[in-house]
Amino acid sequence: MTIQAAPSIAAGLRHIEHFVVDTRHTVPQVDTSWLGFQEMPPVLATAMMVAFIEQTCIQSLSPFLEPGQKTVGIHVDISHIAPTPIGMTVTADVELVAVDAKTLLFNVSCHDEAGLIGKGTHRRSIIDATRFMQRLQDKQAAAMALRADVR
Repeated sequence: MTIQAAPSIAAGLRHIEHFVVDTRHTVPQVDTSWLGFQEMPPVLATAMMVAFIEQTCIQSLSPFLEPGQKTVGIHVDISHIAPTPIGMTVTADVELVAVDAKTLLFNVSCHDEAGLIGKGTHRRSIIDATRFMQRLQDKQAAAMALRADVR
């Protein structure tokens, strides 16, 4: 089965979302077992900014996907250029700039109340969710079989 973007998914689609940074979005909270992160300042983590950009792209596309379709991130090229402390509002602005069959390219940016904090591009791919989950289960089963062979 060939997957392609619906005609309603076209360049020019734009979506904006906001959130307020709290402790769980900061560098020390990304993974509390990573000791190096515990020594970092409590600012918005790059990983969380990228996740918020992905969330904004997902939300922009969800009304246009066919039943059973989802999108997955396949590439990020984003610069995190300024820190954001706890309590500030972050705004993600994403614009779909190219559609190539099932691959979608977004220009993305994030701002806080003081200005630009991140910008770049993000690619997503439209998938058949059932097929994707089956492939994931097959991969997991193959990995478990390899582990069993090692023992």
